[in-house]
Amino acid sequence: MDGDFRHDFVHEPGCLKHNPALVLNADYRPLSYLPLSLWTWQEAVKAAFLDRVTILSEYDDVVRSPSMEIRIPSVVVLKDYVKPQKKVAFTRFNLFLRDEFCCQYCGARGDLTFDHVVPRAHGGITSWENVVAACSKCNLRKGSQWLHRSGMSLRKPPGRPSAGQLLNVGRKFPPNHLHESWIDFLYWDAELES
Repeated sequence: MDGDFRHDFVHEPGCLKHNPALVLNADYRPLSYLPLSLWTWQEAVKAAFLDRVTILSEYDDVVRSPSMEIRIPSVVVLKDYVKPQKKVAFTRFNLFLRDEFCCQYCGARGDLTFDHVVPRAHGGITSWENVVAACSKCNLRKGSQWLHRSGMSLRKPPGRPSAGQLLNVGRKFPPNHLHESWIDFLYWDAELES
């Protein structure tokens, strides 16, 4: 996976560059993997102060007020379980995630757009079942032709993903920065016992 493409595609607020906190649901799983559920250090400290989270791990850095000092949280777990959404929003990001940031015609990564399998010019609608990720080259090559007339084929048929499917696909794309305190909760590169 081209890390630069993911980095540019997933908007990272500047305030998350310094001491972000990994946010876990009450079941100790991240609220989302891609984008990874992160809070700014300010949000994490506020949630801890309001007793909405339990701090599992901390940075060495501290913040001070006139009456207290607190180490900045690096991993927090919500005290109340947030029920995951069952219906997945039809967004460009989720479409690319479903298709694993890969052109569904040639397999290329990067420079992605989306393509209507049944062209809109021929009555195709914008839906999970009719839209796929496509590189610019394949999108231009297919144009508004029917798939069988273009001489192209799909790597897999498009369909509506479940939230669980997107969660599992998201695990394949770890972010560029993983703090060491997060590893045990993300299951990337975790050694499995035999």
